[in-house]
Amino acid sequence: MKYKVLTGFFLFLFYIASWSQEATVKGLIKDQNGNVISDVSISFEDIGTTTNAKGFYSLKVPSGREVILVYKHLRYIQKIKKIRLIKGGKKNINLILIENVESIEEINIISHKKEAEGITGVKIETAKVLPSANASIESAIKGIGLGVSSDNELSTQYKVRGGNFDENLVYVNGIEVYRPFLVRSGQQEGLSFVNVDMTQNVKFSSGGFQAKYGDKLSSVLDISYRKPTEFGLTAEVSLLGASTTLEGITKNKKTTAILGLRYRDNSLLVNSKEVATNFDPRFMDVQSYITHQFNKKLSIDILGTFSLNDYRYQPTARRTQFGTLQDPKELVVYYNGLENDQYITTFGALSLKYKLSDEWNFNLTSSVFNTQEEEFFDIAASYELGSPDSDAGSEDYGESEFTEGIGSQIDHARNALDALIGNIEAKATYHYASNHFDFGIKYQVENIKDRLIEWQIIDSAGFSIRPPGHLANEQPYEPYEGPIVTFQDLRATNTTDLQRLMAFAQWNRKTYIGEHQLWTSLGIRGQQWEIENKRQTIFSPRFQIAIKPDWESDVLFRLSAGSYAQPPFYKELRDVDGNLNNEVKAQKSLHLVFGGDYSFNLWNRPFKLVAETYYKYLTDVNPYTVDNVRLRYAANNNTVAYATGIDIRLNGEFVPGTESWFNFSYLNTKENIDDQGYIARPSDQRLKFSLLFQDYVPSMPHLKMYMNLVYNTGVPGGSPTYADPYDFQTRLGDYKRADIGVFFVFKDAQKNSSKRWLKPFKEFSIGGEIFNMFDMRNAITNTWVRDVYSKRMYAVKNTMTGRVYNFKVKMAL
Repeated sequence: MKYKVLTGFFLFLFYIASWSQEATVKGLIKDQNGNVISDVSISFEDIGTTTNAKGFYSLKVPSGREVILVYKHLRYIQKIKKIRLIKGGKKNINLILIENVESIEEINIISHKKEAEGITGVKIETAKVLPSANASIESAIKGIGLGVSSDNELSTQYKVRGGNFDENLVYVNGIEVYRPFLVRSGQQEGLSFVNVDMTQNVKFSSGGFQAKYGDKLSSVLDISYRKPTEFGLTAEVSLLGASTTLEGITKNKKTTAILGLRYRDNSLLVNSKEVATNFDPRFMDVQSYITHQFNKKLSIDILGTFSLNDYRYQPTARRTQFGTLQDPKELVVYYNGLENDQYITTFGALSLKYKLSDEWNFNLTSSVFNTQEEEFFDIAASYELGSPDSDAGSEDYGESEFTEGIGSQIDHARNALDALIGNIEAKATYHYASNHFDFGIKYQVENIKDRLIEWQIIDSAGFSIRPPGHLANEQPYEPYEGPIVTFQDLRATNTTDLQRLMAFAQWNRKTYIGEHQLWTSLGIRGQQWEIENKRQTIFSPRFQIAIKPDWESDVLFRLSAGSYAQPPFYKELRDVDGNLNNEVKAQKSLHLVFGGDYSFNLWNRPFKLVAETYYKYLTDVNPYTVDNVRLRYAANNNTVAYATGIDIRLNGEFVPGTESWFNFSYLNTKENIDDQGYIARPSDQRLKFSLLFQDYVPSMPHLKMYMNLVYNTGVPGGSPTYADPYDFQTRLGDYKRADIGVFFVFKDAQKNSSKRWLKPFKEFSIGGEIFNMFDMRNAITNTWVRDVYSKRMYAVKNTMTGRVYNFKVKMAL
């Protein structure tokens, strides 16, 4: 089968290369003194070229229609040329550019390529200033991306339009990156893979994305690291950690390098939770990105990362009051034990880029990813459940009057995982006229070694609680003579080898219907994977079309449709007991997305309204449960599901000179497991409101304020691990959070300073942040305790972080 796929792929490539209807424009560009000008940009729509060192250029353009050529250079005034050529025609256009001396009428050429593809661009500065407990690109996506939600401020993971954390693609410089496997809570995660200080471009799609992106069901985040143009040093220090970035370029401009170091300490946040702890985390990473240009055609990029998450967690006590005014309850827990987790991740990638001609570009990339993870803990907890004294005049006011439940619990784990993923990928792009083609083929091997040892013992009033399904008894009234078993006991050792062969082909074209602009994209992906000599194959055709009518209003409409498939990764192969099912199929989803963009001026300031409505029908779904950020799959394909909703975003200059975003989302997603009927999925978050607002003091424009507000309705969750979802559809409470940051800028690109101590700095600012400023206690999971009198089980909320104050200094040299 793999050979048929490859044969078809190369036949398609040959067919495309043989099809061309184009003309050629070439010429020489000089200044007023007759000197040739290099690096002049000559562009038409989404294609272009630059003049060489001798001032010459050559560009292939479509024939038989009007072509508007734009000539640009930073030091010279832009020029516009309109031409029309016949098929195979050639035309010389020699120009003299004026060096900022006189004004000429310009035509404003705006590219709508991102909007046509359904891509959201995120400004790097926005991600840097966003007040967030875990400042990162992903945190910015949660506030700006359409249909993106999260109920965990400590985690960089997010859900998109009814999907889960494992359904999102993340690329750095075109290379897919992965997150740790064993992480079960947000406070264990530490740092995001993406270093925002090294980032240049961010593109995000919430669904209906093109075939050039990989095989996941929900979204794609495409990150590009920057190539330095000069020496630079930036640093940031706060109560949550520190970071620094060093960058530079050689004198001959051929080699660039950027190095990023980060350290994070979550203690301030974790200690704001209800559980008193001795918490000693160490999260650090180092990343480097090096490029070298051998000549005008050949270059090499090298990306390397190393990260260490050393997580030491020793809970000591917890005191939680819950219930109602008429029936208050209090849970008091005393802990003994320690959790010691470690995640070591290394990643390296090498990419060779070759520009054969103005039409053909090739890219060969190889990368290796390794993660070594350990999750060790022994924690004993004893609890008392009672009713606090609510008599304000009592000497024991607030203390538990009597005990309704006494119990204990021991949790033990010795989990270890070693994952090695290596791949090699070849890509090619071909341009002619208004057509753009992308091709790619990738081979990947995955070796996973996993040891799972977990057990849990629960004792209530001196009696060991057996797991559900075991023989009931009438203790203490009748003796029980059966074996004493742990409430939960998971033991498994797995070694897995996976091989994958992937390929894609994609065609993009921009044309005109009269004066209306039309974008079309058609592509297909294929993947074949093999595990223990069992092969499976999927194909994923995808289609996009967008039109920008020639109206007075700046409006664009787009429609995306396609079949998306997600072949199983190791986590999807492992069931809740740790056993592997190598016959798990790819989950499949049909996407239909219709949306539009409307750009307009309000109060003489720019605004944009974006709206999308979607429907997704999923088959061969692998059902799962969520515990904090830990996903546990059933490792079968016995479920069908759907997701439908609408996302709306309004962004613009509510305050002159600053951009703010308001997002609203409605989602309805349900699943049908084994034909038992449709129930809400774990990601069924019906409503979401978010606001990222930027402001400044008019009389002091360098005193700036950033506010991040989030309101999400509750999702189904918090059930015991053994619960049948059809019996337990209770939702967690709504997620409400407000973060604010205030900074004073002493010096930046817009503000200079004559103060001597600021002379070494290009930028310098100081400020403070308040996370969760209204101290909202948002629940992420539940702890279940037993009342020995009524034999009732109470759900006690496990809440996230409280109000936290942070101080931050930013500087750049």
